[in-house]
Amino acid sequence: MSIPLVDLGAQYRPLKAEILSRVAEVLEGMQLFLGPNVQALEREFAAHAGTAYAVGVSDGTTALQIALMACGVGAGDEVITVAHTFVATAEAIVLVGARPVFVDIDPETYTIDVVGIEERITPRTRAIIPVHLYGQPADMDPIMELASRHGLCVIEDACQAHGARYKGRPAGSLGHMAAFSFYCSKNLGAYGEAGMLTTNDARLAERARMLRDHGSPERYRHELIGLNGRLDEIQAAILRVKLPHMPEWNSQRRSNAAHYSALLAGNEAVAVPREAGYAEHVYHLYVVRVPQRDELLAYLREQGVGAGIHYPVPCHLQPALRGLGYRKGDLPATEQAAAEVLSLPMYPELTAEQRERVVEAVEAFYERRPEALVAGVAIS
Repeated sequence: MSIPLVDLGAQYRPLKAEILSRVAEVLEGMQLFLGPNVQALEREFAAHAGTAYAVGVSDGTTALQIALMACGVGAGDEVITVAHTFVATAEAIVLVGARPVFVDIDPETYTIDVVGIEERITPRTRAIIPVHLYGQPADMDPIMELASRHGLCVIEDACQAHGARYKGRPAGSLGHMAAFSFYCSKNLGAYGEAGMLTTNDARLAERARMLRDHGSPERYRHELIGLNGRLDEIQAAILRVKLPHMPEWNSQRRSNAAHYSALLAGNEAVAVPREAGYAEHVYHLYVVRVPQRDELLAYLREQGVGAGIHYPVPCHLQPALRGLGYRKGDLPATEQAAAEVLSLPMYPELTAEQRERVVEAVEAFYERRPEALVAGVAIS
């Protein structure tokens, strides 16, 4: 039995006829960007996220970049965030001319260590980007309190947290702005690139709408220096078909995660994900921590289990960001996580038989290597 990390086809097949029909309608009308589907998706996604406004954009990275620009972040500014994330979080900061300032993570939730934020604040700090990683929100109330005291903008990187909740409130409604990615493997995924910004601030929403379209409030009049970050109608039409199904899909992800954790409960080598008391985790990824991670990954792949690593090299150690001056050892919790995390297959359609097969393969690896059980991992 071969089990992929993500099975996009399993989700597409039941929706195929409706998706193809909606795409055909777009092509017949030939209004291909910022048309009725984009406008409707913005209203529908804002309702889902519990915000007054949503602004459709081309992708998640562009969503982060536009959010920073809308908040006035630019050359010479500093933005506090984490290094245990996809590089786009830091990349967007650099693209607007600002400097990422990295804070270590909470080793249990993998989200930003709130205690470490204040000591990184300087007169140049303009914003904080907490990352809701793997589907679990960061601890937002103390972050917002801290930002209020220091006059900082908070931009949620919610690119992995569609439908997640913090103390009952939706991710994307907690900061001044939030960025979502609809990359194909996300809990709500397009069949290409797409993204969304959410906010309750009318001024920020209006700036974001202009910035995504070359700073233009109307054709050939440009009030801001913007970029080409428009969401196209085909992707919006596809996402409108999928959005009503997302609560059910997220519920199934949570059920799958609970089953995995129950099956792995007796394995001393495997630290399963921990859901924070304030959170409703939506398990974009099901991430465990294990000793001999790379050897286990190789073994699982030999057994037909499509495991993966998110993320093996933290942002502060990436070659592209070496100019920031960080060194190995600067963020110990981040670096330890990067050496130990392993993503097991996770998608709503994952069957009980598949989950059991994945766990059997993990168990078989450690039965063959009992010395790994002695080593354990720090968080277990």
